[in-house]
Amino acid sequence: MISPRMRRTRRLAAAAALLTTATLTATPGTAAAAQDPALDRQALQQSLDAAHKAGMYGMLSTVRDGNQTWQGATGVADVTTKRPMHPRMTHRVGSISKTFASVAVLQQVARGTIELDAPIGRYLPDLVPGERGEQITVRMLLNHTSHIADYLGPAFPSLLEGKTSSLDEHRFREIKPTELVQLGLEATPTGKPGATPGSYSNTNYVIIGLLLEKVTGENAERHITRNVIRKAGLRHTSYPRTPRIPGPHSKAYESWYGLIDPPRDYSVYDMSYVRTAGDMVSTMDDLNRFYRELLRGRLIGAEQMAEMQKTVPVRVGGGYLVYGLGLYAADLPCGRFWGHDGAVFGMGAQSLSSPDGNRQVSFGMNLMKYQKIGDDGQLEPSEIDTAMANHLVLALCGKGGATAKSGQKPIVPLPGSRMTVKR
Repeated sequence: MISPRMRRTRRLAAAAALLTTATLTATPGTAAAAQDPALDRQALQQSLDAAHKAGMYGMLSTVRDGNQTWQGATGVADVTTKRPMHPRMTHRVGSISKTFASVAVLQQVARGTIELDAPIGRYLPDLVPGERGEQITVRMLLNHTSHIADYLGPAFPSLLEGKTSSLDEHRFREIKPTELVQLGLEATPTGKPGATPGSYSNTNYVIIGLLLEKVTGENAERHITRNVIRKAGLRHTSYPRTPRIPGPHSKAYESWYGLIDPPRDYSVYDMSYVRTAGDMVSTMDDLNRFYRELLRGRLIGAEQMAEMQKTVPVRVGGGYLVYGLGLYAADLPCGRFWGHDGAVFGMGAQSLSSPDGNRQVSFGMNLMKYQKIGDDGQLEPSEIDTAMANHLVLALCGKGGATAKSGQKPIVPLPGSRMTVKR
């Protein structure tokens, strides 16, 4: 007879430990409905508080509509001291880093140093050699149709066995980007290069960082800092030089679906395991500014922006994304929004903006993998997810625009942060 613990271990064996993003609604490409122009500050705070009451330790959020801005926080930054969350805290934003890396690549495309449809083997023949290097293009890396497997499972092998010991064993491990890529290349491919749907993989964006270094001759993070972060006017966004988060911040609590009980703090962690795929820190206000500058054409030209918004379906965590080049489309009751989400051990964030950059929300949380997993290996509905989805829709659509259309799928907050599990 199989014990309950053995069943849970089997359920938690990861096919790929994706730590950073299913379309949010059923129909991509819907025309934007009229949004409620007013920011209902009381309702926004209440919707944030609902997530805390449902069990989220702490959240912070910044909502913008034109010249109006609302900032709020709920819960605690430290469960021991009860230090409160603050909306302007610095936060690890995980795979939102991918949009920044993609912008840097598209800037190089505009300069003629990178071709989107050129094989990656042209630039990095020793890193991605042979037939795969000839078949996989830069575009395929950016939109996750390369079908190179994610390295996170092999990099944290205990997670594939339903155990979390790797998280602690590798807390201060520095791992080279070439080692991460090799782990992804050695794993079984998820499909043929260019095939759709794609398969979300952090390996793609580690390669993108190495591509930037090859064509620019400088460290990828320094290059992105100067040409993207500073160009966007961001003051509190950076790639930390140490395992510590710079500036005032909350702790980062990881539950790993109940295997870590009580949840453990991983705010001090060597982030070399994600590199340009997800090692950035930012504030919610900075994230809104970044996507506003991007969507209004101030970071890349119209031709590159059009390429960035050419989407394909990409599998992640049992669902699908409408994914472009480093950002995805999210269709809400009031229309289409663009952005990304991300997660690392203990922290998650999501940032979405209307196509004109006028209506925006960025929010973060400090407790991850809080859901339960059912006997079918799928995540069970969580009151925290419901509360966060309500906050997301209220922030972007307002009370008047948040009525779901008939046949619309439930909204899933942080869709890219969900991992695929199997028994």
